[in-house]
Amino acid sequence: MPLYYPMGFDSGYLLLVVVSLVLGFATQHYIDSTYKRWSRVPVPDGRTGASIARSMLEADGVGGVGIEVVPGELTDHFDPRDNSLHLSQANLSGASVASAAVACHEAGHAVQYDKGYVPGRIRTALVPVVNLASNVWMIVLIVGISMSFAGLVDLAIILFAASVLFQLVTLPVEFDASRRALAYLRTAGFDGEVVAGARKVLTAAALTYVAAALVSCLQLLYLLGVSNRRD
Repeated sequence: MPLYYPMGFDSGYLLLVVVSLVLGFATQHYIDSTYKRWSRVPVPDGRTGASIARSMLEADGVGGVGIEVVPGELTDHFDPRDNSLHLSQANLSGASVASAAVACHEAGHAVQYDKGYVPGRIRTALVPVVNLASNVWMIVLIVGISMSFAGLVDLAIILFAASVLFQLVTLPVEFDASRRALAYLRTAGFDGEVVAGARKVLTAAALTYVAAALVSCLQLLYLLGVSNRRD
């Protein structure tokens, strides 16, 4: 979401809105089109995403991970709280290249959790802080501006910066999960088309995280710039 700043629009804000909208539309279109394309390409052995993910977990020596269905499309995620992969119906029971890519990516997160992957542990530790910061930073900013209280404005920027840090830490975590997924698909003997298609799906998904992090960094720079001008 583009940043709203109560002081009104300026050229920097307008540029931020345009960049946010363009990046958001472009990355969403790319992931949607790439995922749909490879959802129509079956894996040669006909195994489902859940089955392939389970095999990946076994190959990495990771046990006790549940696999459950989650509503929606591309809502797949790994939840360390219940140590389970939550896969959308299409990726849990589907037997396409896209379902294999997404399911193995989430299995990659489970492997990270099991092996104590450091960036993943940092990201998990940041979750409660970010949940609080993302819910209150805008309120703190508006109150600070309306009361002309620079201290609250600075606090709002710090809270927003915590959210930006979380997104930056997320990048290596997502890249590594995809790397693990592709490595498994190669070593498990899937043909070149499956691996190439999975790479395209996971690259498209990664771009959404990169775009979100970039927009958040631009938002933070905008906030800092406006704060400095007010000072």
